Amino acid sequence: MKFVIPLLTAVYAGIALIFGIGSLCLLGLAAVELWQAVAPGSAPVATRAAMAIESIGLITVSLMSLEMAQTVVEEEVVRRVQVSAPTRVRRYLSRFLVVVVVALSIESLVGVVEALHGDPADLPRAASVAIGAAALLAAWGVFVRLNKAVEELEPEGMNEAKREDAKVQ
Repeated sequence: MKFVIPLLTAVYAGIALIFGIGSLCLLGLAAVELWQAVAPGSAPVATRAAMAIESIGLITVSLMSLEMAQTVVEEEVVRRVQVSAPTRVRRYLSRFLVVVVVALSIESLVGVVEALHGDPADLPRAASVAIGAAALLAAWGVFVRLNKAVEELEPEGMNEAKREDAKVQ
C-alpha cells in the first residue's frame, strides 16, 4: 500500500502541470484577443470593447487555473497532507473557494457589461452568476465560522498546519 502514495503524488503533480499548461494557453488566447481588440482596424468600438472584456474573462479563468495548480502542488505534492483535520479542511476549501468566488464575480461583471452592450435579455443570466457567487461567499463564511469552533477543540491541528506552512515557504 505504501507504493500508492508516491503514485498519487505523481498524479497530483501531473494534474497541477495540466492546470498550469491550461492556464498559459488561456493567457495566450487572452493576449491574442486583447491585441485584436486594441489593434488598429475597422471594427466598431462596441465590438472591440466586447473583445477586450472577453479577454478579461479569459485572464480570469487562466488565473483560476494557475491558482488551482499552485494549491494542488502546495497541498498535495509539497505538504502531502491528508485532508482530515478541521484546520486543513478549512484552509484547503478556503483556498479553492477564494479562487472560485473571485472568478465568478469577475465573470458576472463581464457578463453584465456584455449584456449592456449587446443583448439586455442576458442580464438575468449575469445576475444569476453574481447571486451564485454571493451565495457561495455567504455559505463559505458560515462554514468558516462553524469550523472555527471545531478548531478550538483541536488546537494541535492548527499547530501542525503552521508547521506544514514552513515546508512551503
